[in-house]
Amino acid sequence: MIYDLSPTLRPETPVYPGDTPFDLAWVSAIEGGASANVSRITTTPHIGSHVDSPLHTEPRGESIADLPLAPFLGLCRVVRVPPVPLISPRHVEGIDLGNPARLLFKTESVRDARTFPERFTALAPELAHLLVERGVLLVGLDTPSVDPGDSTSLDAHHTLLRGGVAILEGIVLDGVPEGVYELIALPLRLAGLDASPVRAVLRTMEG
Repeated sequence: MIYDLSPTLRPETPVYPGDTPFDLAWVSAIEGGASANVSRITTTPHIGSHVDSPLHTEPRGESIADLPLAPFLGLCRVVRVPPVPLISPRHVEGIDLGNPARLLFKTESVRDARTFPERFTALAPELAHLLVERGVLLVGLDTPSVDPGDSTSLDAHHTLLRGGVAILEGIVLDGVPEGVYELIALPLRLAGLDASPVRAVLRTMEG
């Protein structure tokens, strides 16, 4: 079974306040006499399900095109946590964080997908440090960011990206039970960019 974790992108898709919304225009159209339909899009790369690169928060960080692909493909664990302001180490007690080394947190803290949430669940700095220490390859959330929406220090981003932990944000985990799956969430090879939209999916383990 395959679970699609990516919301549909459209002009109504909410983005961070002040960021560039999704816009589609037609360069050519068959109805207008052209031989093919050709479209053009304008959008922030931080839209829907997306991956942040170190360049997002680190002045000399790697761009999205320079990231290794291994963290975005492989076994992962979906962990359900309460919709608290910050996920802390106590919420992962008893979980082997390194097996598998990818974690997706199902917070269910964003209930209206039509508007950008004023508040949503994020990662506590202490948990970000713990994930780095345990060798986690990737962490994902069903929220717009691993840091609170009003954060300017972006502690979780800095800790995770400097520690080599990939960040997957904005995924949809509604209807996905806790458990171990295969994750496929490959970012586009966009030179010089700080993020990339992804089509993120989970595949159940055969067996």
